[in-house]
Amino acid sequence: MSRVAKAPITIPTGIEVSLSGSSMIVKGKLGQMQMVVHPSVTVTNAENVLTFDIAKLDKKDQKKAWAQAGTARANTANLIQGVSEGWVKTLTLIGVGYRAKSAGKVIDLTLGFSHPVQYTLPEGISAETPSQTEIVIKGMDKQKVGQVAAEIRAYRPPEPYKGKGVRYTDEHVVRKEAKKK
Repeated sequence: MSRVAKAPITIPTGIEVSLSGSSMIVKGKLGQMQMVVHPSVTVTNAENVLTFDIAKLDKKDQKKAWAQAGTARANTANLIQGVSEGWVKTLTLIGVGYRAKSAGKVIDLTLGFSHPVQYTLPEGISAETPSQTEIVIKGMDKQKVGQVAAEIRAYRPPEPYKGKGVRYTDEHVVRKEAKKK
């Protein structure tokens, strides 16, 4: 039985959740997002409190249904936060000459290659560069924000000896000891 699915979600003011069949639409100040709920999960909205339960199933299917209910609850909570506050990931560039510059929907990265790297942002994602060594990625969709951050990080992941590369701001890189003579 999923403990996550048993926790109800209180809908904040200014957020509108509409359920129709297996489709859920969440509207907020930043926009609207849609999600399809698994058929074995039932979602009820009673006085701005969403509760998640499973449909009547036989014993062997109940474990998978509770897992789907927990997933639906977590994804719904992510949608609600996305349309109300949005999601933010911050990347830090560490290394001599490593810099980033945001220009509209393109991020220009200088990461020690023989050529500059240009990353085009997908729809619904924005990026800022408060300093030359910092990238702030913002958006409504948690999955897209994380995917963009991971793709930018993949150009030059942090290496274990000096720690140079692109890393998440809250990431801890385990350093290795250099060779001894």
